[in-house]
Amino acid sequence: VRAIKRSIDGALGSHGAWLLEPYADLPSSSGLNTSSPESIRETARLAMEHGYQLNVHAIGDRANRETLDIFEEAYDAAGEGDYRWRDEHSQHLNPSDIPRFGELGVIASMQGIHATSDGPWVEAKLGAKRAEEGAYVWQKLMKSGAIVMNGTDAPVEDVDPIPNYYATVSRRMSNGEVFFPDQRMSRMEALRSYTINAAYGAFEEQIKG
Repeated sequence: VRAIKRSIDGALGSHGAWLLEPYADLPSSSGLNTSSPESIRETARLAMEHGYQLNVHAIGDRANRETLDIFEEAYDAAGEGDYRWRDEHSQHLNPSDIPRFGELGVIASMQGIHATSDGPWVEAKLGAKRAEEGAYVWQKLMKSGAIVMNGTDAPVEDVDPIPNYYATVSRRMSNGEVFFPDQRMSRMEALRSYTINAAYGAFEEQIKG
């Protein structure tokens, strides 16, 4: 064991993802902060002190911004190092935060199949502008220089890699529509995200991937 996982928010489907602005379909709520940034900041300090990788579940754009802020502070305090801290899910991002993944060296640990299973209701919850600018923006993240790793998030999704790989390349939802096709990965990009990038995200690229 060389990693710690924390959660800073919930999930989008239940209006639990922590957003910068209220939900389009629930204007009374901006989601939930499940563990305070102060608590995760202390975990980051301990992780850095003892040489552990920190992974934080972050779905909403507020959750992702807070997570990136915590990671940046920890990296700055510790100085140069091969930390590979991971933002787990990185699903909904404010456009201004997308370049920070590449700049900081934070791994976007994403799940391709979430885009197609969540896709039919993402726009209703975020509105068209937020959905297009920051939902599952794999190509934008990769172009920023970020490493995007892939997985199924079992048991939330089935552990079978093939539907996840297909979703990553096609972004085709169950209703037949394609969820923002410009952000699809090529077959080789998807294969890399699922193999060598996932191994890199676990510090295991010398033995698998």
